[in-house]
Amino acid sequence: MSEVRFITLDPGHFHASLVQKEMYQGASKTVHVYAPLGPDFLEHLNRIVAFNTRQENPTSWELEVHTGPDFMERMLREKPGNVVVISGRNRGKVDRIKASLEAGLNVLSDKPWIIEPADFPKLEQALDTAGQNGLIAYDIMTERYEITSMLQRELVNDPSSFGAQTPGTEQEPGVFMESVHYLYKTVAGMTLRRPAWFFDVSQQGEGLTDVGTHLVDLVPWMLYPEQAIDYKKDVQVVAAKRWPTVLTKADFQKVTGSSEFPGYLGPTVKGEKLDYYCNTMVSYSLRGVHVKLNVLWNYETPAGGGDTHFAVFKGSRSRIEVRQGKEEKYRPELYVVPNTPADRGPVLAAVKSKIDALQSKFEGVALQDKGQEILVVIPDRYRVGHEAHFAQVTNHFLSYLKDPKSLPAWEKSNMLAKYYVTTKGLELSRLSSAAN
Repeated sequence: MSEVRFITLDPGHFHASLVQKEMYQGASKTVHVYAPLGPDFLEHLNRIVAFNTRQENPTSWELEVHTGPDFMERMLREKPGNVVVISGRNRGKVDRIKASLEAGLNVLSDKPWIIEPADFPKLEQALDTAGQNGLIAYDIMTERYEITSMLQRELVNDPSSFGAQTPGTEQEPGVFMESVHYLYKTVAGMTLRRPAWFFDVSQQGEGLTDVGTHLVDLVPWMLYPEQAIDYKKDVQVVAAKRWPTVLTKADFQKVTGSSEFPGYLGPTVKGEKLDYYCNTMVSYSLRGVHVKLNVLWNYETPAGGGDTHFAVFKGSRSRIEVRQGKEEKYRPELYVVPNTPADRGPVLAAVKSKIDALQSKFEGVALQDKGQEILVVIPDRYRVGHEAHFAQVTNHFLSYLKDPKSLPAWEKSNMLAKYYVTTKGLELSRLSSAAN
């Protein structure tokens, strides 16, 4: 492919701007933005201006703006670029992705692509269209670029350190992950103003179908690297439940700027409070390994804190854990915990050998023996943060554009498996909620 020319479509979420936090070799600095004129669009422009005017390593983006109610039709008709960046309302996102691919445009889209079980066939159709037309349709899975996730994957796949993955049970799963996000927080140095529609789960999605997509993506990525997952044979979703985070009107105004709950939130408004159904637990098995995920949204970050991630994989020799709590000062850290005192010596030696072997890839990573557990010491240069991961994903995407055949075949099947878990889990959680 010659020069990459980005089109940003209806940027209703700040992730759209994070794709442009850096410049890219081989990409035009002119980006066409198609969107309705409104607060989401203006917030996007403000973020790009902030990137262009920052003191350290400023960007030099130039925006060609196209506003109006027919923005989607105009974009498909005019096609001033060859890559569409989509990050906004999740309801109907797959229709925009599908239409863009059918128009011959590559797609780099934020998660989630679908939030309802009924849209699963559209996802399959969109991916089929991309394959048939030699296009790249890529899901922005930033957590694969988090250093603790990359190192956890290395250790989980080292039999000498980890042993074999324990299948576990529904009650005591072999894999457990918990993600905690916050509604009121700071992004790119600014207080995040969320649009009111963010709190409409029919537009944004519930916890599992939105941010939970990252957790579901990581499980096969860690357990079965480079392997295709068949959702019809390899996945069984067995249980799920959902519950709300309750916001007062004052909470809602602080996050959105709106003093009243919009009419479309009526079904979840009880008196002066909003039941925001953003929390989900799902239990499923993947090739016989029992997995449990908790996806949680709290209101405001604790002092000095931020979004947190906890992940434990249980092996026959040790547990490999990422923790990001108060003890870690809300920074993710990676631990290896031998299962028994007898395992301690062999596991420590094995982890040391593995870390030594990884020096060509992750120079400077080391170990600290803490007695009952081993801390993997990670140099600060690898801790680039969530916002920087968007540029890392985009660079990966651009490499696939140069050579479409380099896109691994397993990406398609694993994307289908991922969204099967999220939508089937949503379906079961709603049934459970209705039963109660």
